[in-house]
Amino acid sequence: MQRITITLDDQLTEEFEKFRVERGYANRSEVVRDLIRERLDAERLEKSPSGDCLASLIYVFNHHERELAARMTRAHHAHHDLAVSTLHVHLDHDNCLEIVVLRGAVDRVRGFADAVIAQAGVRHGKLYLLPVKAIDEAHSHGAVGTPHRHLHLEPIS
Repeated sequence: MQRITITLDDQLTEEFEKFRVERGYANRSEVVRDLIRERLDAERLEKSPSGDCLASLIYVFNHHERELAARMTRAHHAHHDLAVSTLHVHLDHDNCLEIVVLRGAVDRVRGFADAVIAQAGVRHGKLYLLPVKAIDEAHSHGAVGTPHRHLHLEPIS
């Protein structure tokens, strides 16, 4: 680990300290590390749209919207290779919240998310992407594990 020193003007330091306290960080170093990771991840995603990612797509929709449920089901099935899991929550008599965990190429995940969020009746859609390094490897788990192949996803930063 390396130590770095930065200089900030008084107003920025005050805002930074307020942010640290509000978010519950124990020290400034943790805040700086998280902010740097966030920015580096964003840069990686911009520079490598076909790279691998994990993602969560969160959206609220009105299930009474004409044919929306059928359109959403078709979209999810058409992208079954991206979807890992979906959580469906009934918010009230009309609205539902869905959280979809996705993995795959950044451009395909974004394309799916954009198509879902653009559906009439979908509101408050948000996609969170985490760039990962995909490692397909053969190995066994445990003392008597049988060798097999599977995918490991390592966060990059």
